[in-house]
Amino acid sequence: MKKLITTFFSLAILGTCLLAQPINTPTIDKTLAMAKELAEEKRDYAQALEWYEKAYEQNEDRALLYPIAMLSIKVRDYKKAERRLRSILRRDEGLYPDAKFWYGVMQKMNGNYPDAITNLQEFIVETSDPELKKKAQLELLGAEMGREMPPNEGVSVEHSGKEVNDKQGQYSPILVGADKMYYAGFGTDELIILNEETEEGYEAKIYESTKSDKGWGKPTALDQKINREGFHNSNVYVTPDGERMFFTRALLLGNELEKSEIMLSVKGGDGWQGADPVEGINGDYIAKNPAVGELFGKEVLFFAANIEGTGKGGFDIYYAPKTGERSYGDPVNLEILNTPENEETPFYRDGTLYFSSTGYPSLGGYDVFYSTWDGTKWSQPANMGKGFNSSVDDLFFSLDEEGYKGVLVSNRDGTRSVGSSSKTCCNDIFEFEIAKITADIVVGTFTKEKKPLKNASVSIVEVEGESPFSQNNKEGNVFNFPMGIEKTYKIVATHPDYFPDSVEVNTIGLKETKSYEHRFYLKKMPPPPPPEPEYDTIYSEKPIELSNVYYIFNEVKLVDDSEQDLQLIYDLMIEYPEMKIELRSHTDARGDDLYNEKLSQGRAETVRRWLIRKGITRARMEAKGYGETVPKTVTEKLAMQHEFLKEGDVLTEGFIDSLESVEDRETAHQLNRRTEFQILEGPKSIQIKRTRLKKNSNQKGGGPRVVQPRVPKPKKVVQNVIKPHRLSSLYGKKDLTGMPVMKFKERVIDFGSVKKGEKREYVYEFTNVGDTTLEIDFVDHCECTETDYPRLPIEPGKTGKINVIFDSKDKGAPETIDINIFLKNKDADGLDIFETIQYKFVIE
Repeated sequence: MKKLITTFFSLAILGTCLLAQPINTPTIDKTLAMAKELAEEKRDYAQALEWYEKAYEQNEDRALLYPIAMLSIKVRDYKKAERRLRSILRRDEGLYPDAKFWYGVMQKMNGNYPDAITNLQEFIVETSDPELKKKAQLELLGAEMGREMPPNEGVSVEHSGKEVNDKQGQYSPILVGADKMYYAGFGTDELIILNEETEEGYEAKIYESTKSDKGWGKPTALDQKINREGFHNSNVYVTPDGERMFFTRALLLGNELEKSEIMLSVKGGDGWQGADPVEGINGDYIAKNPAVGELFGKEVLFFAANIEGTGKGGFDIYYAPKTGERSYGDPVNLEILNTPENEETPFYRDGTLYFSSTGYPSLGGYDVFYSTWDGTKWSQPANMGKGFNSSVDDLFFSLDEEGYKGVLVSNRDGTRSVGSSSKTCCNDIFEFEIAKITADIVVGTFTKEKKPLKNASVSIVEVEGESPFSQNNKEGNVFNFPMGIEKTYKIVATHPDYFPDSVEVNTIGLKETKSYEHRFYLKKMPPPPPPEPEYDTIYSEKPIELSNVYYIFNEVKLVDDSEQDLQLIYDLMIEYPEMKIELRSHTDARGDDLYNEKLSQGRAETVRRWLIRKGITRARMEAKGYGETVPKTVTEKLAMQHEFLKEGDVLTEGFIDSLESVEDRETAHQLNRRTEFQILEGPKSIQIKRTRLKKNSNQKGGGPRVVQPRVPKPKKVVQNVIKPHRLSSLYGKKDLTGMPVMKFKERVIDFGSVKKGEKREYVYEFTNVGDTTLEIDFVDHCECTETDYPRLPIEPGKTGKINVIFDSKDKGAPETIDINIFLKNKDADGLDIFETIQYKFVIE
């Protein structure tokens, strides 16, 4: 006895297509006996169908229409199945309660979605079988999806050509590199005859084909190290590096898989080496469809199997972690994705698992679905849509290295199936291409007056991604940046003379190529303070503070460090012999009034005695102690040094008590504790080198506080006004309610002279003096700078540090570098809050 086989779709799923030899005309009983034997014992559905058809021709027994319809479904002749089921339903005697169900399914498989919906709805109402009702509801959802779903725009699908697609059917194509494909098939257009005595010449083999400008070339079967005689060698998967090949060796019982093992071959110097069963994967079950992936940072092998006791039904997808070069751990059922139906042909790429299933609403039979892995869980599977899927079966989806091209197998229109009455019996390889979606952004920089702003810099920062990429345009004001898909970016515009600004742009969910546009209208920064002059001009009308005159606590005795400023007075008295001065001493408002007055008078006398001992006559100097009666008036210079003060503030006790922070109150008291001199007679003005009037960095203020007890005066309640720095986007805003405010100890640092190639480091310390938690979003800076900043929220009153490292290797001239700190917080206008810190240097 001989039988003909034209494909073995069962190597991947089930069913076959077949052209039978002419059958002699035996008696009807012998014909039926042969048909049942082929269908039930040998599972040779194609030949069984031929015998049933012959029996029906002999006696036209309508009872034969049902097995003919069911066998037609198995060999994927959906049109014949629909015709036979329609004949059954014309005279519905109720003998086949599932006939209308299968009739609706076949209409769906043949693309007739409206009629399929009608018949499936009727069946759901009529049936009393809960399992069939559940399946019908699933098929109904698929038919409704098929009717409503629009075509997949940007996806083109084409037949891969006759060189790789023969009339027997193909499966498991996998692309390696730009021009190579491996797949399984029979490699002939001729009918394959299975001789039960010899069983030679019919095995499926793994082939290799190379692509040129003319398409895929003539395939070559791999040698017997892979294509072992006596087995069907199929389900091939090659790792992207082309170094490992997984595949299956299988045995059939008729048209169904009886045994299947996953094998592994490694590439050597002379090609693919001998294959061995993969340890840990195979067992007393059918294992197929291997595909390498990654979970929890480690390699895993995905595959389909019907492991008894762990599966949900039919074939399920499993994975096993790699434990050695050729071994994997125990299979784990991917329960979240599996259904009571079949899930097969997995393919993994970059966190996404693609697979085919009959357990979800589908356009046809097997549809391609995908699920994404976020590091802890899989997403709900989603249908890949029309184009990838058809009204029939679509399997073995895989992508190339870039991810815009790929292959799948399908029995849709256009296959080269053997000359059977069914055009859907056999699979061919189809190639698809996804239109490459690109995105970019064009940025323009303008002034608030909408005039082009040149010499700006624009940076693009991928949120939670790579380092910023920056462009500078000295000649124009237009910038262009490419962007990736499914990403979120911050676009930052800066200019030396303008406040920076930023905008967030994302390409998430982008369906087509898009060019974004954004215009920045930058606000002019207030001018920086003029550089300090080398000399200060001292006028006779104003007292001059001696910032480095200090006394022992609660005494009039000078400390040694005071001589710096006293020497200055002495030098001036020698330089201007006609000059007469008043020496003034002041205390803060804490302590008894009379005590403070006496203490300040004694201190002024101490300074005069020091000068007398140096040779200055007493008549040229008056000493006066003012106690707390003349509080300090804030100068422009002091206001620049202290953010909480503004020019013209008078540091009265009421003003100081209104300050919120202890640190600010203490600073104000220190400013009141001072010693001064004023010209009474002599020159109307004199010049003093500014460095001689600067306070020593290791001193905190003009004299110790007095702790004498006193009756407190009634406090005048004054609302504290926080004054944002000029390098803050909050500068000039009066109402700072609900906003964080960064107050830096030092906001502008001078590194001085730096050798080329040298690194400098500084830690900027700040306090959140606002009333809202502060959160830093990101920090923007030049490539010469590295920063480390707090990632956790900073509560009001709490401090933080920003560590800055400057690398001078690419610098050749003096420069001031801006570091822009963008907060997650917004101001009252809904705009980003940002703060700028600076450092400057001179290159040796």
